[in-house]
Amino acid sequence: MPTLLPTAIVGSLPKPSWLAEPETLWSPWKLEGDALVEGKRDALRSAVHEQRRRGIDIISDGEQTRQHFVTTFIEHLTGVDFEQRETVRIRDRYDASVPTVVGAVSREKPVFVDDARFLRQQTDRPIKWALPGPMTMIDTLYDRHYRSREKLAWEFATILNQEARELEAAGVDIIQFDEPAFNVFHDEVRDWGVATLERATEGLHAETAVHICYGYGIKANTDWKATLGSQWRQYEHSFPLLQRSTIDIVSLECLHSHVPMELIELIRGKKVMLGAIDVASDSIETPEEVADTLRNALRFVDADKLIPSTNCGMAPLSRDVALQKLSALSAGAAIVREEVDDTVSMASQPILGTG
Repeated sequence: MPTLLPTAIVGSLPKPSWLAEPETLWSPWKLEGDALVEGKRDALRSAVHEQRRRGIDIISDGEQTRQHFVTTFIEHLTGVDFEQRETVRIRDRYDASVPTVVGAVSREKPVFVDDARFLRQQTDRPIKWALPGPMTMIDTLYDRHYRSREKLAWEFATILNQEARELEAAGVDIIQFDEPAFNVFHDEVRDWGVATLERATEGLHAETAVHICYGYGIKANTDWKATLGSQWRQYEHSFPLLQRSTIDIVSLECLHSHVPMELIELIRGKKVMLGAIDVASDSIETPEEVADTLRNALRFVDADKLIPSTNCGMAPLSRDVALQKLSALSAGAAIVREEVDDTVSMASQPILGTG
């Protein structure tokens, strides 16, 4: 019988200090060659162990074998030159030096499949693997070849579908696509963003998820959030489109954001991976704070479709803080799970007559 309110993390966990620089995005590896391969596998084992120990039900790799959630995938594709770099505006928020698309993009061999197969060997629980979404990929590159965001997105969608099918064959239960760009480029989301995402998931039997957040807890993102006003209604643009899509699960940021909880109603019928852990703060949530977030969400999503989760990846946090947050997530979910179970149990009791 499936677990009610199964807990999950969105993506990254902090890497151990012997593998990469702590609390740093895009940190270079501290190991090389065979030692790096072994170190990545050890870090992945550790991530699985900690998730199980902290009560997480859907196990992820914690992105231990990759430097970045987008560029590590792109590094393995042909047609992209990492030596030719240009400065672009990432999600209309901050400038970054990015590689250049110089020719037709293609995937000559699997990127994450061996790592996913290794993850599958570490646990008998459901496993989830995250891939970058097509729109977020094109927003992390300079395109000198296609000169069309839409055309390049369709190319990436086909490549992602190839990878996703092989991840499914490796035993992955949930394949997640990270699309923070959906919170910025609303017209493109409507015109072709959701369509390219559906192309990336075409033919899959594994559950599919899309993660849309407001970004890591880094200064560029927190500064942007400060400009969004008292209500963040970006999801109002994408949720109705996703509700009509073939995507199974929608993952969103919730705790300590200004997203009105009632926007979840717009994806009624979909599973909701709800961010109940703030990744932009070192403050540890209490189980009761997590439980309150989940109770509020249950006004707009059925209990059998709610997946308590984190707002975003936790790579920039310290390991100790991140792991304590996992414990808080599972403890808060356990509180609400018991309440829901009690409610269901009481509702199923026969009504006794007084004859």
